[in-house]
Amino acid sequence: MATLKETLAAKIEPMRKEVQAVLKNHGDNVVSEVTVTQAYGGMRGVKCMVTETSALDPMEGIRFRGYNIPQLREKLPKAPGGEEPLPEGIFYLLLTGDLPTEKNVKEVTEEWKKRSTLPDHLVKTMDAVPKDTHPMTQFSLGILALQRDSVFVQKYREGMSKLEYWDPTYEDVMNLLAKLPGIASYIYRRSYKDGKRIPADPKLDWGGNFAHMMGVENEEYKELMRLYLVLHSDHEGGNVSAHTTHLVGSALSDPYYALSAGINGLAGPLHGLANQEVLRWIMEVKEELGGGVPTKKQLVDFLWDTLKSGKVIPGYGHAVLRQTDPRYTAQREFALKHCPEDETFKIVSMIFEVAPGILQEHGKAKNPWPNVDAHSGCLQVYYGVVEYDFYTVLFGVSRAMGVLCSLIWDRALGLPIERPKSITTGWVKEHVKAK
Repeated sequence: MATLKETLAAKIEPMRKEVQAVLKNHGDNVVSEVTVTQAYGGMRGVKCMVTETSALDPMEGIRFRGYNIPQLREKLPKAPGGEEPLPEGIFYLLLTGDLPTEKNVKEVTEEWKKRSTLPDHLVKTMDAVPKDTHPMTQFSLGILALQRDSVFVQKYREGMSKLEYWDPTYEDVMNLLAKLPGIASYIYRRSYKDGKRIPADPKLDWGGNFAHMMGVENEEYKELMRLYLVLHSDHEGGNVSAHTTHLVGSALSDPYYALSAGINGLAGPLHGLANQEVLRWIMEVKEELGGGVPTKKQLVDFLWDTLKSGKVIPGYGHAVLRQTDPRYTAQREFALKHCPEDETFKIVSMIFEVAPGILQEHGKAKNPWPNVDAHSGCLQVYYGVVEYDFYTVLFGVSRAMGVLCSLIWDRALGLPIERPKSITTGWVKEHVKAK
């Protein structure tokens, strides 16, 4: 049976030919038109890049290599006795486009275990940073500290064909992903606990080991971690973390530089940091309404007061989606099964019950439905991970799988450095006048 790397290698040449044929036969076809609003508005909706790993539909939600979230929860291999998909499976799928077998997944697990040891210099670098430094800053620094061992940098200096760029990139990606749970769990331990690293358990999978090294010895939490890492693994190519990783990587910066840059983008409150902000807000709601679960009228009045004061309801609305985020639904199903009586979950559920109607009546939200950030925090709190500032690190470990799979394919297909043309306001005024 072919290894993961052999499977990937066999797919690269046919994909190169397919892309070359598309460019040769249809390269002049127009796929997008750009309005002045889009040029000023963050390029929202402009079709100007290609990402193979996933695609986001406004009504259906995310599809990973063609599979939606319910299908993934059903079809991807699971840990022995578990019910949630293993993250190693979504990585295999994102990288190859093929649904993995249990043997395929076990290969990834074992490969990451072999590469997971954190070098001493990385630990010393992290220990030199004050413990109250934001976890995402520590995470980005930890990733960069590994850069000295980049296989891509070494091979590039030695000289190699462009057709071979994907190979050392693959090696860097595997080395990096193998170490991310160790880096992230140590950040958690040194920032919030006793600072003592917990050794990996050789019997556990990637996600289960992450939970173990954090110090959360709960089988349900290990299942939640597996689900969480799958759900957040990719979200097509235009989001800030994915686009930034691609952009920096397009300069042939190695995967450590590229992922660190993407993680820095994920740390923004309009992107990955939103999950901690939502949970912080829910706790404020709980406190301001007297503690415990409020009445529906109390919550409705509070949400209206929030909107009338010019604020938003955190966790509601999405740049692309126009229905409830399927990632929200998957986490809600997990909560209904494992913690239906939890106070924070009940508040989240009540907000889900009333907020869409309020937002529709208010009339300013294009999408009144919850996104993934509206739910993830309450599950973390239920299992004792109450440190909100750490939540985006969890997100980052997951998102690394998708953006790094895309980076391997960027190198395999020889995609060029990204360099869009910018314009000035004066040019826009003259252009519109001429039209």
